[in-house]
Amino acid sequence: MSRQAAIADAVAQLDNGTFLKDLARRVAIPTESQNPERKEALLAYLTDEMQPTLEAIGFTCRIVPNPVSHGGPFLIAERIEGAHLPTVLSYGHGDVIRGLEDQWRDGIGPWEMKQEGERLYGRGTADNKGQHSINIQALKSVIGARGNLGFNCKLLIETGEETGSPGLRLLCEQEKEALSADLLLASDGPRLQPGRPTIFLGARGNFNFDMWLDLREGAHHSGNWGGLLADPGVILAHAIASICSPTGKILVDGFLPTPIPNSVRAALADCTVDGGEDGPTVDEWWGEPGMTPAERVYGWNSFDVLAFKTGNPERPVNAIPPSAKAHCQIRFVVGSDPENFLPSLRKHLDARGFQAVQLAPSRDAYFKATRLDPDDPWVKWAVGSIEATLGAKPAILPNLGGSLPNDIFTDVLKLPTVWVPHSYASCSQHAPNEHALLPIIREGLQMMAGLFWDLGEKSVPARKAA
Repeated sequence: MSRQAAIADAVAQLDNGTFLKDLARRVAIPTESQNPERKEALLAYLTDEMQPTLEAIGFTCRIVPNPVSHGGPFLIAERIEGAHLPTVLSYGHGDVIRGLEDQWRDGIGPWEMKQEGERLYGRGTADNKGQHSINIQALKSVIGARGNLGFNCKLLIETGEETGSPGLRLLCEQEKEALSADLLLASDGPRLQPGRPTIFLGARGNFNFDMWLDLREGAHHSGNWGGLLADPGVILAHAIASICSPTGKILVDGFLPTPIPNSVRAALADCTVDGGEDGPTVDEWWGEPGMTPAERVYGWNSFDVLAFKTGNPERPVNAIPPSAKAHCQIRFVVGSDPENFLPSLRKHLDARGFQAVQLAPSRDAYFKATRLDPDDPWVKWAVGSIEATLGAKPAILPNLGGSLPNDIFTDVLKLPTVWVPHSYASCSQHAPNEHALLPIIREGLQMMAGLFWDLGEKSVPARKAA
């Protein structure tokens, strides 16, 4: 059997309905990790669905309780074919965002997968059940075509990614030997464009913080006190306005990364940001001047005000409010110092007379930024494999614009990381009407079957030192 036979079989499982039947069964399990009533569903996804699927293709599986009491369980699976062979670790998450059943449009819902044209609707079709289902089917097709994988494969499936992956870092520390590998090859997140295959090599970090101003107890009538009492909403608005320009350029030095490396600029040179027909239009005038849209979202930091409140926006009254609050976010790339974000902002605000504005991180921790160099041998290997399969070069993103726990794989397991996303930016993954696109699924099956086939060949990068 041949490489092409493995790819053809993977696509055949989509065309004959087998893949869709498997995915529909998985979507039907309501694995909402934010809902404490769904603990049994989280475990069932691993024990009733994933474990039998993987054992059927020669994997040894074990369910591992979360070392954190409030976290969901993990599944660790492995198929070891030889100590002399390269080892790849893959990853997926079986949990999903809340179903939001009453907000889906008529005729579709979160727990019953439904096809309409090229769209597959259902919670998890894009994030992440559909994505790791593609990879598992590709593994199965390679085994069927070759008789084996030709490499060692390990798979980690968690059930808490949508709640910040509680316990994942500790689990990887405890299971470091069991999860040791030469490469992480996994799928999550969106493509750069719906029609362009993409790989990304890390993720931007995510730092959320609050700014607020408490000036007095209670509101006071604006007719009696307007012009006499300081307005916290106005003051906080000016404080926020000092952080970035009216066109989105960041003005706080401590919020900025080191210059974009040449290898990153080169990788992004042919990347055009496009969310598809349902995506918004890029504001070319917004953000760091002199950069392309791809450089601004994948190579630089961004600052955003996610929420701002003063007074009662739903029912405003003629009174000067006593306080104002804003919830803000920095998405950051490698070369940034998140430990210095708030100290540098404190210094920046104090120098401009905003000593009364208070600051605090809104979470105990933050996602770190990670990035594999686009010149890394594993990147060139993956690009070559995908080009051989599809006849076109994939977009190479040094990191995802969003955040995921990739730093656990790079920092704890010391792995180079290559992600091959099987979704697109307008898939509504955290909203009602989540969906996957059949053309992306088809190409995903082709690419992953080709990548897994090529891992069994001799032309892979040298194994890392033990």
